[in-house]
Amino acid sequence: MTSALASLVAALVVGMLLRMPIGFSMLASGFAYLLVKRQDLGLVAEQVGNGLYNSYVLLAVPLFVFAANIMNAGTVSERIFDFCRILVGRMRGGLAQVDILVSVVFSGMSGSAIADAAGPGLVTIRQMLKKPEYSRGFAGAVVVASATLGPIIPPSIPMVIYSLVSGASVGALFLGGVVPGVLMAFLMMLVVHVIATRRNMPREAPVPLREWPRILYRGALPLSMPIVLLSGIYSGAFTPTEAAAVAALHALVLAGVVYRALTWRSFWGVVMESTRGSAVITVILAGSFMLNYAFTAEGVPQAMAQWVDGMQLGQIGFLLLVNCLFLALGCVLDVSVLLLVFVPMLLPAARLLGVDLVHFGVLVVLNMMIGLIHPPFGMLLFVTKALTGIPIGEMMKEGWPFLLMLLALLMAMTLFPQIVLWLPQTMGYKTA
Repeated sequence: MTSALASLVAALVVGMLLRMPIGFSMLASGFAYLLVKRQDLGLVAEQVGNGLYNSYVLLAVPLFVFAANIMNAGTVSERIFDFCRILVGRMRGGLAQVDILVSVVFSGMSGSAIADAAGPGLVTIRQMLKKPEYSRGFAGAVVVASATLGPIIPPSIPMVIYSLVSGASVGALFLGGVVPGVLMAFLMMLVVHVIATRRNMPREAPVPLREWPRILYRGALPLSMPIVLLSGIYSGAFTPTEAAAVAALHALVLAGVVYRALTWRSFWGVVMESTRGSAVITVILAGSFMLNYAFTAEGVPQAMAQWVDGMQLGQIGFLLLVNCLFLALGCVLDVSVLLLVFVPMLLPAARLLGVDLVHFGVLVVLNMMIGLIHPPFGMLLFVTKALTGIPIGEMMKEGWPFLLMLLALLMAMTLFPQIVLWLPQTMGYKTA
């Protein structure tokens, strides 16, 4: 390791230990690299400017963030909850089953795990905590686990960013997440059924038939968003980036015009919250462009590829190594760091071994979702605790069956790539 690269790593680690915002830590480490390298500090502005200006796909990120915030502010979560209660509420542990199905529906609108936990998840937890049969830990664990569906079922903000760093097709990545997402939901519902049967958790009271038309009508319009987005993308009516604008407009019309659930004050709050969230992501992206410049200049990705090639792992061995790496790093690092710093270093090795980048991308995103639900970082655990006050220890005690299930699915997707690739290939995607 050269002195310049060592200074970069040291500055990044120090910034993280001091709890500096990760985007600023990345930019500071880039400055440290250029200072030791005795290069023009203007390269920071050049790399950041070129990276952001040339990344048209990044426009999708703030628009999906805006759409998710509009949905959470406009009573859409409650309408979807009532709709799903008709479908699965009569199952044992009905409220937990409803939460999983709500997450499936909401995932087709937001693309964000945090938005899922903060919107529909909060609605479900409040309902579960009204009944003594549901413990606090179980309610939080179900919501945290089901929120991981957000970035797997399309649309997906992490997949959009992965497409930026890898060049993989956004449309193919979205399709690649459908089957794994459905399997995740089915397995989560199976886990809930087993636990609910053992603990004799209640079924929800049947909804009178006379109320079905009203509830179905209230929930039907939000359900139209995933249909509009996916049909528009795969029919060629609009690109995935343009689909984000359609999602934002669709959410705004539903919440503001159809449901009249948005006041000017709440709309302004949504705009400010979306601006803050998008700004955080943009700063992190800016820092990643600088780090990737430094790593490329030092030949780190090429060295990584040669190291992996020398180990003669093969595709499966490489993917298992990547899984272990991301699961370990996910304990201590933010998703953005894994996606924007470590993925670009591994891509040359993946290409060298002939690993399909869509398969690789969906595996990476699932690894990151698993990282969101286990300590010490576990962003979803902290978000849920902040919103509900449920201790993290209680959620972890009840959440281990869901964690084991996700790990088993990750292994299956690693060993059988067609779980990810079957639908994209059916729709015309050609593997490399």
